[in-house]
This record gives sequence, C-alpha cells and structure tokens, in this order.
Amino acid sequence: MKKYGLLAIAAVLFLSALAGFNFNQTASGKGKVKRPIIIQGPMPIEAENFAKRLKNVKEETSGNFVFYKGTLNNYPVIVAKTGKGMENTAAATAIAIEKYKPVAIINQGTSGGHDPSLNVFDIVLGKRTVNLGSLKTPHKEANEGIHPTSWIPMDLMASEGSAGEDPNAEKARFFEGDAKLLKAAHAVKDKYTKGKVVEGTIGSADVWNNEVDRINWFHENIGTSVEEMEGASAAQISKAYDVAFLGIRVLSNNKTNGGQYDPTTAAANQDYVYEVVKEYISMKKGK
Repeated sequence: MKKYGLLAIAAVLFLSALAGFNFNQTASGKGKVKRPIIIQGPMPIEAENFAKRLKNVKEETSGNFVFYKGTLNNYPVIVAKTGKGMENTAAATAIAIEKYKPVAIINQGTSGGHDPSLNVFDIVLGKRTVNLGSLKTPHKEANEGIHPTSWIPMDLMASEGSAGEDPNAEKARFFEGDAKLLKAAHAVKDKYTKGKVVEGTIGSADVWNNEVDRINWFHENIGTSVEEMEGASAAQISKAYDVAFLGIRVLSNNKTNGGQYDPTTAAANQDYVYEVVKEYISMKKGK
C-alpha cells in the first residue's frame, strides 16, 4: 500500500508540474505555442519553390506525403507536398491537421481556365471551392445512351443516409474561402504583376477536362473559374476540423481562349502566396 501511495503522490506532483509548465508557457504569451500555417502544393514544382524560402527547415514524411517544417518571419509555416488528386490531398490534409494543429491551410498550385475572360498567369482566389466529380446520373435503360449534361451534382455532406433519399443532396456543395485569408490575399494583390488577381469559384475532381463544351458547361452551370484536382477535398477536410481554408490557383492554361500551358506559372503563384502568408502573419501579430 505504501508503494502505491508513493506512486500516487509522484503522479500528482508530475501532473502539477506539467500544469505549471503549460501555464508558464501561455500565461505571459512569450512562450505561447503558435499554430502553424500550412501551404499545400500537389507536385514538386508547386511546393518546393515555397519551401526553399523558409528558414530552419526540417523535412518530415508520413506515407507518401512530405512536410517541410520551417519559419517565415519567425512564424511556423509548413509546406505540404500532397501529391496529385483528391484522395491524396484529403489524406495529406487530415494527417497535417491531426499532427500539426494548423491555424490555417492554403491550397495552391496551377489550374486550367474555365472563364474565357481569364488568361494564363491570372490568379483566382477561391471565394468558393466545389467538387466537380461528385455527380449522380439519371436512370437510363440499356441502349439509351450517356448524357453527361443531365448528370446531377451530389452533395455527399448533406445526409448520412443514401443521397437518393435526400433531395438536399442533389445540389453542389460550395466551400467558402476564409474571410481573413481572403483579406490578406487582397491586401497584397498589387504586388503581383504577372496577371490579374480575382475572386472566383475553384472546381476540383479526379478528372482532367479537355472538352471545351464540357468546360463551358461547368462554367455556365456551376460558375467555375478554373479547375484542378485537389482543392475541394482539402476544403472539405478543413471544414470538418473547423480550420480556416483558402484555395489560390494560377491559370497555367485556358482552353476556352487558346491560352497555352506555361509551367513557370507554378513558381509565380508561390511567389504571390508567399506575400499572402507574410500579410496573414502580420495580421495575426497585430491582433
């Protein structure tokens, strides 16, 4: 009994010391742990340019995902190389949130234009992000054909039951960009000189659309400005964890107006996002 009593006393002392340590860490604010900002990029050309600009970088991996942990203006920033596609990005986002507890996530990279008024090097701030691959087809018998323009958007978050049982599930789900991140992005948009910076709707899916009529259909019916293959999944996971999110995508091509692919847009976008992050950090420090 004496042995167990001593162990109990030791445990209480340890927990008390730990509580005191945590209090001392946060009470004055000087030792307060800062929640990092995460910058996502699917491919090396969409992530590594930004990672090279961080200080005190340490590289960590989890599965196929690479996280470059560093600082920008003495604030923790993590660049996540997620890999391409919705599944990769969703998994990388969930891992990053559970592991690093970020204050905000910016999903950025290249995209294909849906809006003919936008040109290569223009940047779209994701006022809204939507999954373009979540669709339900109407019933057709054999030999009645395939009719993609009659497919119905399907909101997978509208109901825990079958989507066919809930009429609210038969519409597109839009994820709103965080207001403070949008404010930071607008504050520095004049520093970007290679194209326009506009708000718009970013569409995502594990589909690479090259059919101009299909692209025009999404633009006219869903309101998409650009398409890519990652953002909506990151937005969905961020919403599930209540983490601030914004998509920032540069047009690397635009088939609706003949804009030819330019890979250097990836670096240009990271340069702009770098300015956005600096502004967001200054906003947080100025609170």
